[in-house]
Amino acid sequence: MKLIDSISVQELSEMAQKMYGGLVKVVVDIDKDLMVVDANMHADEEAFLLEKGSNQQDLWGINFHPGKFGTEEFIEYDSMINIRPRQSNMSRSIENEAIRQKIIELVDKKVKQ
Repeated sequence: MKLIDSISVQELSEMAQKMYGGLVKVVVDIDKDLMVVDANMHADEEAFLLEKGSNQQDLWGINFHPGKFGTEEFIEYDSMINIRPRQSNMSRSIENEAIRQKIIELVDKKVKQ
């Protein structure tokens, strides 16, 4: 598991091959602009960020598909940690478009070709 400031698509591709053969699990803190990659479970990455002082309501689980970099399918908004009735998010997907936009902006800052 790694807290990253910047990561290349090549590094993500190598992680994906070691883990799931096509995706990398990621948790982002949309308030503090933090990103954790390379764990077996989103819950582990979430716990790591909580220990670092993040607030749970700011943490969202996504997946990267490095082979789809540059397309809308690069980011998949799917994780069990996203089920949050108290934040009106009733599914594993991230339903709020404003939150999705913050995630896209964070990813654009951190992931490089």
